Amino acid sequence: MPPKRIYGEKGGRRAPKGFVASTYETLTSAENAAFVRSIAIFGAAVTFLSSSWGEILLPPYDSR
Repeated sequence: MPPKRIYGEKGGRRAPKGFVASTYETLTSAENAAFVRSIAIFGAAVTFLSSSWGEILLPPYDSR
């Protein structure tokens, strides 16, 4: 039995996706969700710690 052929999309050639479209598709794919989520949480933590709100985590200063 000869192997079955798998055909691509019908309707001819399509233009390649642009940079923004391919980046958006990569970031929103299900297999990259954990990685994208961890990078977003890391960015939020760095932003919080570098702001004035990060001083909430410091112990109280006692000048004796």
